[in-house]
Amino acid sequence: MILTLKKYITLSLFFATFFTTVAMAQDSHAEPEHNNTEEKAFNPAEMILHHISDSHGFHLWGEGHNSVTVPLPVILYTENNGIDIFMSSEFHHGESPVVKGENTYVLNHNKIYIANSDGSLNFDEEHHATNEMPLDISITKNVFALLFSAILMFLIFSSTARFYKKQGNVAPKGIASFMEPLIIFVRDEIARPNIGEKKYAKFLPYLLTVFFFIWINNLLGLIPIFPGSANLTGNIALTMVLAAFTMIITNVNGNKNYWKHIINTPGVPWWLKFPIPLMPVVELIGVISKPFALMIRLFANITAGHIIILSLISLIFIFENAAWAGLSVPFALFMNVLELLVAALQAYIFTLLSALFIGMAVEEHDHDHAH
Repeated sequence: MILTLKKYITLSLFFATFFTTVAMAQDSHAEPEHNNTEEKAFNPAEMILHHISDSHGFHLWGEGHNSVTVPLPVILYTENNGIDIFMSSEFHHGESPVVKGENTYVLNHNKIYIANSDGSLNFDEEHHATNEMPLDISITKNVFALLFSAILMFLIFSSTARFYKKQGNVAPKGIASFMEPLIIFVRDEIARPNIGEKKYAKFLPYLLTVFFFIWINNLLGLIPIFPGSANLTGNIALTMVLAAFTMIITNVNGNKNYWKHIINTPGVPWWLKFPIPLMPVVELIGVISKPFALMIRLFANITAGHIIILSLISLIFIFENAAWAGLSVPFALFMNVLELLVAALQAYIFTLLSALFIGMAVEEHDHDHAH
């Protein structure tokens, strides 16, 4: 079974690297501009940003009018029109404006603007659109990945719970045999040692949710085709929300010893606490900096992995020589294998640090009373 799993993972990573190369090959052949027979030069930075950024649809293959995409719902709000709902396919890959009531919407670099009456946009000196933007609450790639992973987690956990409810304490089978070691690992190696035997059970559901949510989305981000390819955990907005959850849970459940250490830090000279509250300010900065570090670490590591893989494949098109594939493709395949480890490692680190912060907030300092 292990050999079969290894073969499956190897083939999956090979095809993932292959599809990434094909997708980049299509992006490298940009359509000629009007009245210009020369093709645009390949821009690796633009291509990489295109692949790691959010969008209003999943690009499968092709380019321009011949491209095939999975469209997603566009939901916009403006004061004069109210809510406008339509599919992203109406933009025709960003080449056509969409008229809804009094507004004309234009898709430009994955952002939607309210266009002029003739369907055009105004640009500044740096070629950034200056038109008004509607409130965009669309189902983008990242939102779809968020909902897809939530449904996937619900099915996995409910199936596992259903097995134990029916079978009781027997040897696990199916999905339960895969989930049990991971759940026990989070409980015994992360929650118990860092939060304590008495209080870990209260926070275990959150830690399990965070661990599997990050891990599953890290793996989905390595799949270059639908329903994968969304860089959800490489989106700083998502990592900020996850870090904010950890900060809220930590501070809401912090005991009096935790807050005493912040407001009236023991063991420091009085002049560092009064009349200028230097130490309380430093401690409060620490309260914010801890989740900030969580946010940046997850965002930076996942995004960096995608950028390295895409950069390696870009070498083929930068030098315009297929011989570079003999070097870049094996390295990209190696990075894909390494990203499998990073996917689990980043989920583990985020969960471990969250448990550590919570444990520090709820820890009882009995020795203080003894002194």
